[in-house]
Amino acid sequence: MIDRDHDLSIVRQAKVLNLARSTVYYEPRPVSAEDLALMRRLDELHLDYPFAGARMLRSLLRREGVCVGRRHVATLMKRMGISAIYRRPNTSKPAPGHKIYPYLLRGVKIERPNHVWAMDISYIPMRRGFVYLAAVVDVASRRVLSHRVSITMEAAFCVEALEEALAKHGKPDIFNTDQGSQFTSVDFTSVLTKAGVAISMDGKGAWRDNVFVERLWRTVKYEEVYLRAYDSVSEARASISRYLAFYNRGRPHSSLDERTPDEAYFDVQAMATAA
Repeated sequence: MIDRDHDLSIVRQAKVLNLARSTVYYEPRPVSAEDLALMRRLDELHLDYPFAGARMLRSLLRREGVCVGRRHVATLMKRMGISAIYRRPNTSKPAPGHKIYPYLLRGVKIERPNHVWAMDISYIPMRRGFVYLAAVVDVASRRVLSHRVSITMEAAFCVEALEEALAKHGKPDIFNTDQGSQFTSVDFTSVLTKAGVAISMDGKGAWRDNVFVERLWRTVKYEEVYLRAYDSVSEARASISRYLAFYNRGRPHSSLDERTPDEAYFDVQAMATAA
């Protein structure tokens, strides 16, 4: 975002982008090996106990002999982008310029491709660091329509994944996300509104319909990520892409009558076109 070789000074660039100068000059501290190991274990525990907050996760770690404080666990959870999933009052306010859209899927039966797409972001551990994975999923067929791997959780990589899914697969009737700042940003929602897609957002901390993407994360992590230790971001991108290609083409699902996501997505699409 900031170009240090540009003719415009860094101070001026920061002012144009409405960024604090402290943010521009901030050098992130490397994550220690101990914290990386903790984050990996927190990620595993979060998949098994998605309702667990920092206190419960601290207690679970202590039962495993890991002495760590609740505040440190909470700090690592924030860095990873995870939080306890449960129903609670939504008293938070969106960021300036960010609109929260209503939840549109209550009572809706999702039985055909391109009826509802969902999107989420997940933390992916590597040998010496971590990245984030965003994926667009067709809810009816469980097919991953597009994905991106990023070193940050900024909105740009989510917008790229969304634009790719729309370009390759048309558009859904409804697009569902949580209320993450990436998904409430104008850059992201404007792509959907311009395409004429209805936007749906889960309530803060709700588990409802992005549970389909949460199931994808569990599968990807236990069948791919946790079996490997990526040495670089490029290796993580390549390996995850290979796995997701297999997931779409070759992994049958009991919920799809043992069909693969590709078979469920394209077979129904072909039948609808023929009709």
